[in-house]
Amino acid sequence: MTIQVKRVYEEPARGDGYRVLVDRLWPRGLTKDLAALDRWDKGVAPSPELRKQFKAAPMELAEFRKLYLKELRSNPDSIADLLEAHRKSRKKALTLLYASRDTEDNHALVLRDVIGRSAR
Repeated sequence: MTIQVKRVYEEPARGDGYRVLVDRLWPRGLTKDLAALDRWDKGVAPSPELRKQFKAAPMELAEFRKLYLKELRSNPDSIADLLEAHRKSRKKALTLLYASRDTEDNHALVLRDVIGRSAR
């Protein structure tokens, strides 16, 4: 399985496969048609508290990653549900969509790594 990470504001592409928004909040200024989602999965997104903490205070990515992984481990069914939905879609690729402007330090990249390990 190919796992991609993209900003939700980017144009959908034919190779995106199963498109999943992995944010708790709906992206500003984006319609559901433009987002072209197969699923909006709030269950795999960071908690509101962690998201606010990461945004407001200059938290190191390593610290954020540790706390986010702890949240994901406390809810293992969330990733299992996402993988099952992807499997049922019969689409080869899985694209994790996020709204953050930061393309290098965001939760979708952490989630991609976790899902990659879980899918093996």
